[in-house]
Amino acid sequence: MTAIGIVEDDSRVREAIAHACDLPPDMGCTLQAGSAEELFFRLTPETVPDVILMDIGLPGMSGISAIKLLRERHPHVDVIVLTVYHDPHKIFQSLCAGASGYLLKTTPFTEIRNAIALVRDGGAAMSPQIARQVIEYFHPGGHAAGLSPLTAKEQEVALSLVDGMSYKMIAGRMNVTLETIRSHIKSIYRKLHVHGKAEVISRALRGEI
Repeated sequence: MTAIGIVEDDSRVREAIAHACDLPPDMGCTLQAGSAEELFFRLTPETVPDVILMDIGLPGMSGISAIKLLRERHPHVDVIVLTVYHDPHKIFQSLCAGASGYLLKTTPFTEIRNAIALVRDGGAAMSPQIARQVIEYFHPGGHAAGLSPLTAKEQEVALSLVDGMSYKMIAGRMNVTLETIRSHIKSIYRKLHVHGKAEVISRALRGEI
């Protein structure tokens, strides 16, 4: 069973997500926290979940700082941001900190569960709106043009996500395997944070580049 942790300061939202995660037989919510500080206080070798759904607008330590600390202490844990924020700065900060996915709170529970399964299978999850931010940022002529541009195939995948298509639908349209689509998504994420572009991205978003 996939053990899921939820960090969300709104108790009603937290309980609703926990209930949704408890429905499938292959996953369940094993840890809830209202802040990053509470999460780290409650984490023990026995209670570390497989996936953590992390809000980033938290009281005290921000969710983005918590992601970075989590990845340092528990590199095997996948973190999916679940938030109302969709501005580029927070998206790229989260991905640079080590998030495996970025979803908006408007995402249906079924899609959240699918995203959890996806990251556990080595993939990366994005809401359509987030995919749009990625494609706009890395599209030729955008802020990061020439730094780490997406390939034509990666752009096609991202635009398909913007259109609301599932990974399976994209694979069918592009006549490739599901694993190929997952590989493209992972490549998009790598270009956001693996090559040390965090400061470049931050400066570009501030209009300094």
